[in-house]
Amino acid sequence: MNYIGSKSSLLQFLEESINKVVDTDCTTFCDLFAGTGIVGRYFKQKGYKIIANDIQYYSYVLNRHYIGNHKELNFAKLSKKIPELNNVKINKRKNFVCDYLSDLKGVKGFIYENYCLGGTKDRKEPRQYFSDENGMRCDAIRQKIENWKRQKLILDDEYYFLITSLVESIDKYANTASVYGAFLKKLKKTAQKNLVLEPASLIINSQSHKVFNEDINELTQKVKGDILYLDPPYNHRQYATNYHLLETIAKYDNPKIHGKTGLRDYNDQKSLYCSRSKVKTAFKDLILKARAKYIFLSYNNEGLMTLEDIKEIMRLRGQYGYFTKKYHRFKADKTKNRNYKANKTVEYLHYVKLSKNRNLV
Repeated sequence: MNYIGSKSSLLQFLEESINKVVDTDCTTFCDLFAGTGIVGRYFKQKGYKIIANDIQYYSYVLNRHYIGNHKELNFAKLSKKIPELNNVKINKRKNFVCDYLSDLKGVKGFIYENYCLGGTKDRKEPRQYFSDENGMRCDAIRQKIENWKRQKLILDDEYYFLITSLVESIDKYANTASVYGAFLKKLKKTAQKNLVLEPASLIINSQSHKVFNEDINELTQKVKGDILYLDPPYNHRQYATNYHLLETIAKYDNPKIHGKTGLRDYNDQKSLYCSRSKVKTAFKDLILKARAKYIFLSYNNEGLMTLEDIKEIMRLRGQYGYFTKKYHRFKADKTKNRNYKANKTVEYLHYVKLSKNRNLV
């Protein structure tokens, strides 16, 4: 998934930098601004026990699967509804179920009625986030998954796997430049293709992991780990508005929506880290509450907090330092529409080794 602030291209930098700082006996990695979970997944594969969190529900769904699921999914109860599953090897059942869902006939549900041209063409503000066919396919798949859950034909692990698969799959067919703050006037080539539900990958290991869907400043005093990795928003762009449609598909709660983009209410998901006047106070509160041996913060040179702001606050907990790396910025639209001066930006990985006499663990 093309995601604002994704660290997919910085994973090796993060690992190498973190390994230069931490002791070899660290076993728990906390990723509490998890986003799509790309960092948590990486360190999960390195053998860490992961504690993940994000205030966005679609993000919770992704992490609940990629981080929380660590055993094969066998869909044993669903085989009563779909007997053919009994003839499929356990490690192939994920694919079989996704294929089954991909073959469903589309229905005119909430996504079609509110985010496709066919459902909105007679309204004051027509929308075309998806083709009509893909909107109906999405509705059919999402309704079937929810019905299976309601009928107790799938377990929680299987439910979050299927929703993750849908969220990631439908995103590939979205008629947007990248994020969901706007849609394109004409269907682009990828949006014209028919939605196919691709199974999300599964990271199997012997560790058990924890995933939360809470405000980080409230959660941080409840959880404890060796390494606390923080990747907050850097600027004013709220994730709740840029990915509102994925939130609605994940929840499928028929929300009240408004405006040209069909935005759902997000007052309870607004991040203080997107506010220049509030971010420093929120960050200080977070750092002082943190229960860890080491704290790492990803932040770039164009963020709302300055280098001095971060240094001042993180030094309150112990020995401070940072690493840097240049990388290409995220672009959600054409370069000519942006005011940025450079195509590259500098990523800082700040860290603090918590002093024992100042460690609040």
